[in-house]
Amino acid sequence: MKIGLALGSGSSRGWAHIGIIKALADLGIVPDIVCGTSIGALVGASYISGNLDNLEEWACSLTKFEIARFFEINMSLNGFIDTHRLHHFLNKYVAADSARIEDFSKQYASVATDLETGKEIWLTKGSVLEAVWSSVSLPGLFPAIKNNDRWLVDGGLVNPVPVSTCRALGADIVIAVDLNGDIVGKHFRKAIPPKKKLGVMSKINSLVREYTPSIFDIDENSEKNNGTPPNLFDAIASSVNITQDRITKSRMGEDPPDILLSPKLSHIKLLEFYRAREAMDEGRKCVQNNMIDLNAVLELIDRNRSS
Repeated sequence: MKIGLALGSGSSRGWAHIGIIKALADLGIVPDIVCGTSIGALVGASYISGNLDNLEEWACSLTKFEIARFFEINMSLNGFIDTHRLHHFLNKYVAADSARIEDFSKQYASVATDLETGKEIWLTKGSVLEAVWSSVSLPGLFPAIKNNDRWLVDGGLVNPVPVSTCRALGADIVIAVDLNGDIVGKHFRKAIPPKKKLGVMSKINSLVREYTPSIFDIDENSEKNNGTPPNLFDAIASSVNITQDRITKSRMGEDPPDILLSPKLSHIKLLEFYRAREAMDEGRKCVQNNMIDLNAVLELIDRNRSS
C-alpha cells in the first residue's frame, strides 16, 4: 500500500508543509510518493533530499530584512527575484545541482504550467532543482523557466493541490494539503497614493513596496479604505487566490483525496516567509485536528503490513 502526499501551493503559507510532514512522521505515516505544486514542490524536494531539518532551521531564522534581500529591481522586467541568491538557497536547503529525481528512494513529481499552451506539466525525472524552480515560478515575481523547449511557470495556475499526480504515480491513499482554503478576499489593503511623480525604476520599486508592505514596514492600518480601489498587486494576488481556490475545489470534486488537511493560514500574507514558525505550528495543529481520519489510515497500514 503506497501513501501519496500532495503538497499544495501557497507561497509563504507553504512552511506549514514542514510541520505537517513532521507531525505525520511522528504518527508513523511516511509517504512513498511526494508531489508538490509551487512551495509544495520546494518543501517536498527538500524532504526527499534529506534537507528538511536544515530548511526548517533556516526558515525559522528569517527576518523581514532577509526576505527583502531576495528582491532585485532590474530593467529586464522578467521578475523581481534575485535569481543568484535563490539558486544559492536552493542548493543549500533543497538539493544540489547534480541531484536527480530518479536517484531518490521516494517517488517525486512537481507540477508546472506550460506558459504557451496552458498545459499541466509533471516533472518526474531529471534535475530536482529544475523541477522545483519551474513549479515555483510565480508570474511577476520569477522569470519563466525553459524546460525541453517549453517556458514553464507556477503549477498553481493549473493544479494547486496535485492529488491527481499522486494517484497517477501509484498512490493507494492520498493525503492532500490545501493551504488556500480560507484566504479568498482576506488580503485587501489600502492603496498607497504616490507622493510625487516617479521615474520608471522608482515606479517599479514602488510597486514592489506595495506588494510587500509587511516586509518594508508600510502602515496598512493607518486609516480605513474610503472607496479607494485595491492596489495593483493586491488585485493580482486576490485574483490568483480566487482562481486557485476554484480550480482546487473543482479538481478535488472530481478526484478527492482520502484525507484533506486544510491549515488555517489566512493571517499569513503572500510574502511573509519570516512567519515560518507560525505556519509550521498551524500545520502540526491541523494534523492533530484530523486524528480521526488519520487513525483510519494507520489502521489500513497496520492491516496491510500484517496481511
